[in-house]
Amino acid sequence: MAVRAVRGAVQLERDEAGHMDEQVGALLTEILERNDLAADDLISIWFTATPDLHSDFPAAAARKLGIVDVPLICAQELDIEGAMPRVVRVLAHIESDRTRADIAHVYLGAAATLRKDIAQ
Repeated sequence: MAVRAVRGAVQLERDEAGHMDEQVGALLTEILERNDLAADDLISIWFTATPDLHSDFPAAAARKLGIVDVPLICAQELDIEGAMPRVVRVLAHIESDRTRADIAHVYLGAAATLRKDIAQ
């Protein structure tokens, strides 16, 4: 089994903890489903959030999904002028038999425009 990386992102409509939980939870669920993964396949997850998000840690959504024994970390995204606002990004390290080309990177809603080259 190989170690692979899965990318993803979602743009929030507003900076509210409940909304962040819902949207980040949906992103993580979609990443797991599209890649036929279970929580046991996760090695670690990095979350970044744009500087305009203050309501909660994106990793809290993972814990609420039952991802409790996987190392998680949150960081602030660079504050680049003109960048898309209210975005949470994910970089998940996984164990998978899939090739790199077969990994499904998930960009939900408006965030799909961030990585048209890999968004599926």
